[in-house]
Amino acid sequence: MEVFQTLRLWVDPLRRSGPESMAVDEWLLETATAPLLRVYRWQGDWASVGYFGKIAEAQAAIPRVSWVRRWTGGGIVDHRADWTYTLVVPQAEPLASWRGAEIYRAIHAALADALVAEGIAARLCGGGEETGAALCFENPVNHDLLGPDGRKLSGAGQRRSRQGLLHQGSVLAACGELDSQQRAEALAGRLARCWQPFHAQPEPLDLAQRVTARYARDGWTCRR
Repeated sequence: MEVFQTLRLWVDPLRRSGPESMAVDEWLLETATAPLLRVYRWQGDWASVGYFGKIAEAQAAIPRVSWVRRWTGGGIVDHRADWTYTLVVPQAEPLASWRGAEIYRAIHAALADALVAEGIAARLCGGGEETGAALCFENPVNHDLLGPDGRKLSGAGQRRSRQGLLHQGSVLAACGELDSQQRAEALAGRLARCWQPFHAQPEPLDLAQRVTARYARDGWTCRR
């Protein structure tokens, strides 16, 4: 079921560091005037920890990577071999007022359809497979996606603000640039009745200020 009438799709052409990637998503949440799907890649070996996660636990679980703390919840995610996307939903959109679990299910149902069309077996998790592990892909929760072997294939974290909803997701199925574009378009087509390409232009100074004020600070990354 489509959840938007229209959607903007931005396949970010730049590989970005963890702090800059998070700063871009924060900027989008504050400035987007329509639902927007961003697909992006990482510059270097990065992993992320959710807003409430413990950095010492994360560093022990995945050594030899750089760390960034997300503004959203969720577990520990290794971004060295994933497909990463963000969905920004302005407050005026009906979806922004749905319950968190309903939003999660709707987005992941669309993602599952896109992956199945690509030839990747994916299904919604019913919740009974939850393990409590800190590593995101070792702890499938309700409405996550599972692969054919029953292991977690995709998860996400969310945050609400006065501007709307931020949904940051990861798929444990990396792909090349062309396939990534096709997957992004397939997901956009299942989320919205119609979508259009979009090219965002964050101000470099604005992003730099967000990076230094929050995401690159040890006080932020190591706050828990």
